[in-house]
Amino acid sequence: MRNLIIFITLIFITSAFPQENQRLLWFDATANFQRLSFKDSICFYIDKAKQVGFTDLVVDVKPITGEVLFQSKIAPQMIEWNNFRRDSSFDFLQFFIDECHKRNLRIHASLNIFAAGHNFFNRGVVYDSSPGWQSVNYTDSGLVPITKLKHKYSAMLNPALDEVQDYELNILKELASKYPKLDGIILDRVRYDCIEADFSEGSKRMFELYIGENIEHFPQAIYEWRKDDKGNFFRFEGKHYQQWLEWRASIIYNFIKNARQAVKEINPNLSFGNYAGAWYPLYYEVGVNWASRNYEASKDYGWASAGYKNFGYAEMLDLFTTGNYFYEVTKEEVEKLNEEQFNRDEAAMGGGKEYWYSVEGSAEISASVVMEAVPIIGGIYAEQYKDHPEQFRRAIKMCLSKTKGVMIFDIVHIINYDWWNLIEFSE
Repeated sequence: MRNLIIFITLIFITSAFPQENQRLLWFDATANFQRLSFKDSICFYIDKAKQVGFTDLVVDVKPITGEVLFQSKIAPQMIEWNNFRRDSSFDFLQFFIDECHKRNLRIHASLNIFAAGHNFFNRGVVYDSSPGWQSVNYTDSGLVPITKLKHKYSAMLNPALDEVQDYELNILKELASKYPKLDGIILDRVRYDCIEADFSEGSKRMFELYIGENIEHFPQAIYEWRKDDKGNFFRFEGKHYQQWLEWRASIIYNFIKNARQAVKEINPNLSFGNYAGAWYPLYYEVGVNWASRNYEASKDYGWASAGYKNFGYAEMLDLFTTGNYFYEVTKEEVEKLNEEQFNRDEAAMGGGKEYWYSVEGSAEISASVVMEAVPIIGGIYAEQYKDHPEQFRRAIKMCLSKTKGVMIFDIVHIINYDWWNLIEFSE
């Protein structure tokens, strides 16, 4: 009887969350704050999404400030943005859920996990209540709190801190409990800020426990800044560099594991999803191994230790959407680039002409490291194709052909460019 119940449950989950041909449209919190403060406006855009063939909507309920867009007993609620004030009693997420289900659309809530401040506005949790949680970055100018690095718009947290993890897990549990009819949760920014993060004393102590050794010269034992013949700074890897990368990956792995368990205990049918950038060969710089646990990165990359594979978390996901965030759609287009045309500024991206710096190539390398542990939904960033609608259309088609669906970020760009006609999906 127990096996029959499990079988029926699996059928239900599979029918609720098809593993192929999912088409996701993302609604950023701040970019759409005023627009999504009115019921008629929400209904209008849900209808537009349904009309062109989207199957799932992703609604951002925790932007990078660390505030949330629902009434919370844990996190501050965002009720004002860009001089517009929303009625704090309006439960826009519940309204989204109800209206999506009326139209047979699935709805996921997305949360920026390890981000808690907007550096351009000096706003957010790390500015208001928890400055000790912020990342301390080891830059070529020394150790600098991230709120002082104003070229970075997102004030990232130190993911290794127990109090940070507990805080974020409690928000996830609150969300899952508060909205039992929500179809899924998609985590975003479950990562470190960059390769320069985090070099606080707390991270040093935890890393020493991990390797079972006291480090006399820190952070130089991880890497040190040197200058080349032209006076440009570069990072010189230290004795514990590989172990450091492995340890950071273990921090993110364990959070993903705990987050899944936390929300599944509340609602076993809640889809547990994650977004990450598709440029896997460089994603170690933000402390993330989103590959299958069966993929041995050390065989392909010199930065990976033998133990790095133990912290691949793909198997723990129900939904995985990658950011295939490149203007170049095909591998052939990348080969034709010259250095002046490299313009990549996502976390851990760099210059280069490797094949995976394209929508096609990044989809292929994602599939090779995930090893079918979870279906991949390729994502595209609409803003990258401004003034190039046909390239946008080609990127959509590439994701649909190379992955199990497509995610488009963000609806604000579709609205601004009036590109609804470009994303008519054929069944």
